[in-house]
Amino acid sequence: MSTHYPKRRSLIKRARKFGFRARMRTKSGRTLVNRKRRVGRSVNVRKSF
Repeated sequence: MSTHYPKRRSLIKRARKFGFRARMRTKSGRTLVNRKRRVGRSVNVRKSF
């Protein structure tokens, strides 16, 4: 019997749901990204998984 992690999240699924490209797909997501940029936060694309 092997042990497993209780919440084994897929990074690809997470990126597709909350990632930069998912944000830029919707109008509200684009405003959110711009708001964070105005504050001075860098909004980057994750290079690899």
